[in-house]
Amino acid sequence: MEEVHKANLELYEKHEKSREDSNNSIVRLEGCSGGNGERYQFLQEMRGYVQDLLECFREKVPLINELESAMHQLYKQRAARLVQRRQDDIKDESSEFSSHSSKALMAPNLDSFGRDRTAYQEHAKQRRIAEREARRARRRQAREVSGKMAEHLEGLSSDDEETSTDITNFNMEKDRILKESSNVFEDTLENFYSIDCIRFQFETWRSSYYNTYKDAYIGLCLPKLLNPLIRLQFLSWNPLEPKCRDFEGMSWFESLLFYGCEEKEYDKEDADILLLPSLVEKVILPKLAVIAENLWDPFSTTQTNRLAAVFQKLINGYPTVVNSDNKNTEALLKALLTRMRRTLDDDVFMPLFPKHVIENKNSAPCVFFQRQFWSSVKLLGNFLKWYGVLSNKCLQELAIDGLLNRYILMAFQNNENGEDSIKKAQSVIACFPKQWFSGLKGGKTIPQLENLARYLTHLAGVIYRQNIGCSDMEKRSARDQIRQIVKLLASIHSLENAMSVANDYNVKDVKAPSDGK
Repeated sequence: MEEVHKANLELYEKHEKSREDSNNSIVRLEGCSGGNGERYQFLQEMRGYVQDLLECFREKVPLINELESAMHQLYKQRAARLVQRRQDDIKDESSEFSSHSSKALMAPNLDSFGRDRTAYQEHAKQRRIAEREARRARRRQAREVSGKMAEHLEGLSSDDEETSTDITNFNMEKDRILKESSNVFEDTLENFYSIDCIRFQFETWRSSYYNTYKDAYIGLCLPKLLNPLIRLQFLSWNPLEPKCRDFEGMSWFESLLFYGCEEKEYDKEDADILLLPSLVEKVILPKLAVIAENLWDPFSTTQTNRLAAVFQKLINGYPTVVNSDNKNTEALLKALLTRMRRTLDDDVFMPLFPKHVIENKNSAPCVFFQRQFWSSVKLLGNFLKWYGVLSNKCLQELAIDGLLNRYILMAFQNNENGEDSIKKAQSVIACFPKQWFSGLKGGKTIPQLENLARYLTHLAGVIYRQNIGCSDMEKRSARDQIRQIVKLLASIHSLENAMSVANDYNVKDVKAPSDGK
């Protein structure tokens, strides 16, 4: 029994030592595990959260797309309605003053029921005339109240007034879309649609287990994940409208502004640094492309200024996004060019009348001619506001070749009144970016403006010949006008023509301009 007892004691001590070693191993392993259990549990929870989030988005994103499409269509219809009205007004006035619109020679135009289409069309035309004149009278009255009547020229104001019915219908449909948008996530927990909540989840992952966060490429996935939620906030965003909210003041921007900026060692491969630029690229640029192509009216100076200001803000604030290598930027610039070309092809019209009609300034054809001329000059200025955004080649092709040389110069040649033509030429030249002429060498302007330089040279000769044999006062006036033409030629760097005009007509007191001035 003593031998057995001794053997049992030895076995007991052996088991005790083994137990002690096992406890030490447990403590040691728990100490060096680095929280693998907690990490595993956290990652499993994040896995479930992300799966639920994606499942939620699969159901909600088609609804967001439909609402966004409906809002775009609503704005597009309003813009198209105003453009169509302007085109109809121009057609009406053009046909009214056209020498070819002789009603006596027109054959009867009957529909399938034997009714005269011409009578209906005439009735619609008279209604449009009454509405058009009423809008002009209201704009004229507003200018008189504001004290801008004296400096205003017909054709410089935009006819974007809408009827109360159109405004009511537009607002009702807009409110309906916005109401539906507010109900998109009504059956969803806040964790799955609130940008703040989603940011908190991923920010916790980033701060707690950065290596796994980085290995999962979350920084590259976040822009796409947040895209539909931000588009929902941009549903009614339209920078062409007054008091449009700056996108940098929206809740999504403020929520994500400091994402990933916690104090830690800088990682140059950290994709979260580009979170906001990526969202600007994937949300704002496509939105602006739709606005530029379908909603923007190039004839509206106010709209052009607002849209150009947004572009300039993006160029200055997000240079890594807004560059020629970016596909969304390229699509945006193409949309801009498409809209400008469509305006040139469909909306610009310059009537031609005999000179004796134009010289009668109170006649309706002359008023129509002047209105079309100044609206074209306004369009020229609006086109050239995109200097620095579009390339010089594109701008000169559209503004100079497509508008100035094709339409405006034709109007100049149709009316060679010295004082009036000089005033118009000054307005045209004031639109040109001065940078076009700063680097020119020699005495010639850019090739696209050679036609304008030749016209101004011709105009100087017309003014000189018209005043041969006139009184000294009239001759002095003509000399002053020729001096202004010399200055205009010098301002577009057409120095050879400027000096030629000065020498031919004995204009001595004009300083020879230096290159680039």
